[in-house]
Amino acid sequence: RGGAGAAGEEEGVEFPSEQVQTDEEYLMELEKQLSDEEKEVRRQQSLSLKDKGNQLFKDQDWCSAERVYSEALSLCPLSFNSDRAVLYSNRGAARVHLGEKDKAIADCTKALELKPDYLKALLRRAELYEQTDKLDEALDDYKKVLERDAHNSTARGGAMRLPPLIHERNEKLKEEMMSKLKDLGNMILRPFGLSTNNFQLNQDQSTGAYNINFVQNPNNNNR
Repeated sequence: RGGAGAAGEEEGVEFPSEQVQTDEEYLMELEKQLSDEEKEVRRQQSLSLKDKGNQLFKDQDWCSAERVYSEALSLCPLSFNSDRAVLYSNRGAARVHLGEKDKAIADCTKALELKPDYLKALLRRAELYEQTDKLDEALDDYKKVLERDAHNSTARGGAMRLPPLIHERNEKLKEEMMSKLKDLGNMILRPFGLSTNNFQLNQDQSTGAYNINFVQNPNNNNR
């Protein structure tokens, strides 16, 4: 096995460049010319590279692991969805350690397109969404994990932790928006000797509708 792996990784495979970019259109055209046997050979070569990437990952050589996973993706035929999903997920994990969170999210998303029930990729994307302040997307992914694995502690923690954070963020955004609207209103009203303080916004508790009342001397109401 070791000899076959070495041949697949070094002598028997030509890679387009150091920074391999997986081009699915190129692979699609290439595979039209390949027999099933030749596709299987390319699959085995990609699996050998995956093993090499996994070892580099364990050795914490994230940069080399990411490169090798990319090389494996440039080989693995498009028809092997599950194999390609694992490669995308593994490359995403390497990119997390390289600080490339947006690229890691893209890899997890691609893995899930190929393998929708891939919980590891779904959970990793949820955590990455949370780390990049995409809280709504993170909560959605955590809920999807729980639909498939109700006892997943990481997903349960996220599903409990995020709703109040999302509410707090939305309230803060609402306050910022109202402050900006107030500034704009004051700018418009200033030439008329008025400000937004001259207008009181009252909500009708029975209907939820708002009424605006004009106040001639708003400062006197505070005395």
